[in-house]
Amino acid sequence: MSDTVLAYPGSDPRRLPSMAGTVEHAGPASKRIVTGYGFWIFILSDMVMFSAFFATYAVLLGQTAGGPSGHDLFDLRNVAIETGFLLASSFTCGLASIAADNRTAFWFQIAMAVTCALGLGFLAIEGREFASLVARGAGPTRSAFLSAFFTLVGCHGLHVSAGILWLLTMMAQIFTKGFRADIQRRILCFALFWHALDIIWMELAFGLLIVLLIMGRSLWIMANQNMMPMDQIMQMQQ
Repeated sequence: MSDTVLAYPGSDPRRLPSMAGTVEHAGPASKRIVTGYGFWIFILSDMVMFSAFFATYAVLLGQTAGGPSGHDLFDLRNVAIETGFLLASSFTCGLASIAADNRTAFWFQIAMAVTCALGLGFLAIEGREFASLVARGAGPTRSAFLSAFFTLVGCHGLHVSAGILWLLTMMAQIFTKGFRADIQRRILCFALFWHALDIIWMELAFGLLIVLLIMGRSLWIMANQNMMPMDQIMQMQQ
């Protein structure tokens, strides 16, 4: 008995049946997608670094060496103002990205200028807070807690400073060269970077400063009311 091969239009009898339904793809991803994906990997590596700083800060929260604690030093009103500045800058950065996609240079420059102003306002408040802490004798060398705080918040501030320099560079390139494809990819990467900084700050403001300061205040009240031995309170803070 001979084998019978059923022929179909455009079919290859030597191909396996499972390969007959193979879907043809258009080809590799565009440069914009590849660039955005690669930059996300860089941002994830930055997140790992900040996670280490977060963990160090949490561990050293109670290591004040007899000096002031976070409750004694931090002004939550300034934290709220800084948070508002960064959230507003994230919104205007999104508007700049929309303007770039629509190739509207005027609104792109306006949105980026507002983003820059909000970022500079954030840095001004943070710099004033740092100067005030140092003037009050609460610099980074005062205790392990303050060393961790200055390292964590200062590193974020350096990232914001670098982002502002990057922002100004993008504004200059759009002004001189227009919306070229390579510049559009750089704008995409900048937007990802800026939004990531906002995510990090939200974690810092609400995950560490507010929650941990409230916890520290509660423990301080319990200590003053003799509700718990001091050595046990120190162990809980650690």
